[in-house]
Amino acid sequence: MSSVSSPAVASNFLRTIIEKDLAEGRHAQKPWAGRPGPASVQRQGSPDPARIRTRFPPEPNGYLHIGHAKSICLNFGLARDYQGACHLRFDDTNPEKEEEEYVHAIIDMVKWLGFDWQYHNEENLYFASDYFSYMYEFAEALVQSGHAYVDEQSPEEIRVMRGTLTEPGSDSPWRGRPAGESLRLLREMRDGAHPDGSLCLRARIDMRSPNLNMRDPVLYRIRHAEHHRTGRQWCIYPMYSWAHPVEDALEGITHSICTLEFEDQRPFYDWILERLAELGMLLRPLPQQYEFARLNLNYVVTSKRKLLQLVRDGHVSGWDDPRLPTLSGLRRRGYTPSSIRLFCERLGVSKADSRIDYSVLEQALRDDLDPVAARAVAVLDPLKLVITNYPEGQSEPCHAPVNPHDPEAGTRSFPFSRELWIERDDFREDPPKKYFRLFPGNKVRLKYGYIVECTGCVKNAAGEIIEVHAEYLPDTKSGTPGADSVKVKGNITWVSAAHAVAAEIRLYDRLFLEPHPDAGDKDFITALNPDSCKSVQAWLEPGSNAEPGATWQFERLGYFTADLKDSTPRRPVINRAVTLKDSWVQTK
Repeated sequence: MSSVSSPAVASNFLRTIIEKDLAEGRHAQKPWAGRPGPASVQRQGSPDPARIRTRFPPEPNGYLHIGHAKSICLNFGLARDYQGACHLRFDDTNPEKEEEEYVHAIIDMVKWLGFDWQYHNEENLYFASDYFSYMYEFAEALVQSGHAYVDEQSPEEIRVMRGTLTEPGSDSPWRGRPAGESLRLLREMRDGAHPDGSLCLRARIDMRSPNLNMRDPVLYRIRHAEHHRTGRQWCIYPMYSWAHPVEDALEGITHSICTLEFEDQRPFYDWILERLAELGMLLRPLPQQYEFARLNLNYVVTSKRKLLQLVRDGHVSGWDDPRLPTLSGLRRRGYTPSSIRLFCERLGVSKADSRIDYSVLEQALRDDLDPVAARAVAVLDPLKLVITNYPEGQSEPCHAPVNPHDPEAGTRSFPFSRELWIERDDFREDPPKKYFRLFPGNKVRLKYGYIVECTGCVKNAAGEIIEVHAEYLPDTKSGTPGADSVKVKGNITWVSAAHAVAAEIRLYDRLFLEPHPDAGDKDFITALNPDSCKSVQAWLEPGSNAEPGATWQFERLGYFTADLKDSTPRRPVINRAVTLKDSWVQTK
């Protein structure tokens, strides 16, 4: 069910509902045949050993993003905590937008987050297309019982006749069509006798309902298109609002958890299941739908259409670009599964929509990595420091903890030598007030090494500083008795120039400058941050393991990860996952 343990979690309204259902034994005798199916199949089963069944039902028309992570953690987490099963189901009812590539990507990301769909001996991985035959059988039953009819209006005519939020709809001229005639036309639709858009199957409910979703919604439309799994077997495809409740019922889902935009569709969800139960096609108790607030994160867009536009138009390098909120992009940037689970846990579950600042996600990564990430030194804007009184050709080891929070992780060793790389910002020829780093006449600690006193600098013909000179105090090395003999206020990082490892560092920042880049009618492309990725040539502490996926805290700089696609031990390419502190200044 899950490869991650269940932490102590706060209660929420969904947990309250589940606990009440379990206490009342609502689903205790629900039969389960070990596989999805209608009443005729489930009657052959025994009481379901899973106390609850939930599902995560993505459409395979894009890559999962951070918003999906909340639903994944919620559905799989509830099933885990209440000794139930969570199904991974692909809602592949739209052949024109779905691809096998997305199926594999979604499976990969759910597993990466630490979840699986195994329950005892069940492999609960399903596709809506597995149920097309059942759905069609149910559709014929609805037609024969007078609950559905075939309409010959165009999609535009149906839209106009549906009415508005303030005006009731009007009956289709085909609403009174006899069941036998609708059944004949439905079979002709199935057999490919009619072109796209010429006919559709509609539920017969109430064209004057205050809920637009109950005004004779469309159940089936004609689409002569290749499906990624069924090929050309079908040319009629179920609408999502019809397929969704049927899929839940076939799979024995007890708690169908959706985001708030599906709240208005719940009456139709219930209507469909009640009609099919009355016809003996489904067994009670029926699934119940519950809604929670979706994740709205500042400085990102999560619309699949807009993400696809960013990819197709070359604004990003692909679905796994580290600037995107896709899970594959976050993974490549350096986010860990545990940090994303922590983020989702901190958000909680409610029915009130709210916006979450991107800094909350970043802080979850810091909190996750700080206790475990190996430390190292990197110099991103290198300036040479020459220790003029240190012997040429000599070096000696310095030592530092691998992780100060974990003594058992041990220490790391790196050489000190005459020529070092330091950050350019750690020297000022004419320093401002309260500047405690290197400037002529000032002393600083070279972290884990010696105290040095700056003696000057060297400039090129253009007046640019190309080298800083200093002298070291031999008896002040860190970890020796003389380390505290001289007091200094400044402490800077460094790497030995002769031993440092060259690396490309990609400094990623937020992709958009505005908190709500696609709010209203705004063109979200105009809000792109032109500085969302900068590449610099840097120097790393020797011995750093640059295998793809390796993660460090580069001291004073932040958390960094070797790129999963581009990095090699011989040519490290390293992504900044997050800075040590939130330094983002919101655009006003």
